[in-house]
Amino acid sequence: MHYVSHYESPLGAMTMASDGKHLTGLWFDGQKYDRSTINDEAALEPDLPVFTRTAQWLDTYFGGTDPGFTPPIRVEGSDFKRMVTSIMLSIPFGATSTYARIAAEVARRTGRTHMSAQAVGGAVGRNPIVLIVPCHRVLASDGSLRGYAGGVDRKERLLQMEGVNMPGLSTPPDADDGGGRRE
Repeated sequence: MHYVSHYESPLGAMTMASDGKHLTGLWFDGQKYDRSTINDEAALEPDLPVFTRTAQWLDTYFGGTDPGFTPPIRVEGSDFKRMVTSIMLSIPFGATSTYARIAAEVARRTGRTHMSAQAVGGAVGRNPIVLIVPCHRVLASDGSLRGYAGGVDRKERLLQMEGVNMPGLSTPPDADDGGGRRE
């Protein structure tokens, strides 16, 4: 059984999903892959402790500071997807990484000589727990803001809120708002 609750953020309404103990989804309403981990039978249950903890995290985050904790989360999927999630969780507040750096770390952890940055981009783009699993901190190798399921404009605002040095970053004229091509 899945449960849902809602959160009103400064960047738009959000939906939280839980299995009753762990956060299993957090999306900006209407984003690409919105509510991808729940079915239509999810029950509205705003008072779950995990939702209270997640709302505290979001309040702190949107207040402009690092929350300093992670609510209990559970990401389902392949070992690869969970590994990419683990690497994203290690990107500090106010910092960024690239699809290529994450791919290199996946290759290192798995003993491979190479891992496709595009494969990593697919896993990053389908991240079901936005903000807390900070997929918005992952950039193309050239510093461009590509492929955020919540929209490139929102990605830029999130990075600004975290104090990321924006002059070195760019939004290409053909930027994909929904998780398309990544580098």
